[in-house]
Amino acid sequence: MNNSVKVLLLLLICATIDVQEARIQGKEDASVHRRRPDTTTSKFCLFKGQLSNSETCCITLNRPESLDMCGFNTSNPLVMIIHGWTVDGALEGWIWKLSAALKVKLKDVNVIVVDWLTLAHRHYPVAVKNTRIVGQEIADLLDWLEEYFRISKAKVHLIGYSLGAHVSGFAGSYISGPTKIGRITGLDPAGPLFEGMSSTERLSPDDASFVDALHTFTQEHMGLSVGINQPVAHYDFYPNGGTFQPGCHIKHVYNHIAQYGILGITETVKCAHERSVHLFIDSLLNEDKQSVAYWCSDLSTFNKGVCLSCRKNRCNTLGYNIKKVRTQRSKKMFLKTRANMPYKVYHYQFKIRFINQTEHRKLEPSLKVSLFGTEGDAENLPIKLVESITTNKTYSFLIYTDVNIGDLMMLKFKWENSVAWTNLWRTVQTYFPWRQNNFNPELIVRKIRVKAGETQHKVTFCSLNTINMHLQPAQEKTFVRCVGNARRRHRRPK
Repeated sequence: MNNSVKVLLLLLICATIDVQEARIQGKEDASVHRRRPDTTTSKFCLFKGQLSNSETCCITLNRPESLDMCGFNTSNPLVMIIHGWTVDGALEGWIWKLSAALKVKLKDVNVIVVDWLTLAHRHYPVAVKNTRIVGQEIADLLDWLEEYFRISKAKVHLIGYSLGAHVSGFAGSYISGPTKIGRITGLDPAGPLFEGMSSTERLSPDDASFVDALHTFTQEHMGLSVGINQPVAHYDFYPNGGTFQPGCHIKHVYNHIAQYGILGITETVKCAHERSVHLFIDSLLNEDKQSVAYWCSDLSTFNKGVCLSCRKNRCNTLGYNIKKVRTQRSKKMFLKTRANMPYKVYHYQFKIRFINQTEHRKLEPSLKVSLFGTEGDAENLPIKLVESITTNKTYSFLIYTDVNIGDLMMLKFKWENSVAWTNLWRTVQTYFPWRQNNFNPELIVRKIRVKAGETQHKVTFCSLNTINMHLQPAQEKTFVRCVGNARRRHRRPK
């Protein structure tokens, strides 16, 4: 069976089961002290390759010689990669890409792939219950490594994808002793049978000294979401709102169903769900293009550009290089990304005061802006209106581009002439020539205030033509830095 079918089957299975009967028991039920087993169902395979291959050597619990045979270095930190649910019973290709990226980035590191295929290759509700078994086995391994080889759990980083994210959480809650696991990263933690659960029944901030999570496919389909929507970490990242991911074509999913049947959504679902993995790999490989996210209450507020602040840990780096700051409450972090690696974009807040010159009319103009900087240009970026322009009022917008323009020096602001308006205007000119002034929409824009999220630099731009600041359809106005805008030294965007 094609590996991409797994997520689709997850949705179909979950849609037919009684969720209440499948509700999982709390972590505390499985955390009773027990004798460490001599064997485990899961395999712990040390990644030995430097490239994206699958060369591994498996370590056996309670057999110290297996560490020597595999070349495990007890002085190096440990990263464990934990896969999710599987239908075809095979490890996915992203595991080796992530393993290789970790080796390239960190060099002196032990990378272990946790192979729990025999327990994950089951009906989804059964695999959910098995996450506790795998979590306990990982905890047993970490306890053994600390007890006999002085490998501190504080130097351990668990990276779990989908169901593997919750496996990581259980492992963190099952370990013995006062030392917590150093870090857990959840890559689009699974939603079905975990959404709405208490912190003891899923990944939570209590499971490690620091927990971060990437949510990339929380959009509901058939009443269920693949990824969990609720916060489960100290920092929860929602790229592009955590639902639609650029390049995954979620908006066409129903057309795909109509054309190809139910199989039409498999690749679409997999693309968005697995994007979390590739965003994390991107953070390892592209050191000079780290994606920055911003603390915000929700996506609609973020889309207004009002959340681009880095004061008091309000912004953070997505992925491996995150600034590890423990918070009392989970912080929801938002950002935009590109469709392909490197995913980084540059965020700007535009504050524009419009004066509507057309009486008793709401305007919804099609506006675009072009940015010109010291290191590059970004042209014809759309400005999305969340409300009609009515009276004298200041509006805030989020603008983003994948071009590093450096210091912003000039703007060009354009009102595009829509086909509907062109036809209306021709009709007015033909049949009502004496009423042309009443139908001619017009805006006045004197200043544009811009804040760059990545540098926190603020600049005010004034109209180049101070005599005529009126803007009409099909017109473009140029704005330059206002006199008195001192060029402040600031961190160069990456």
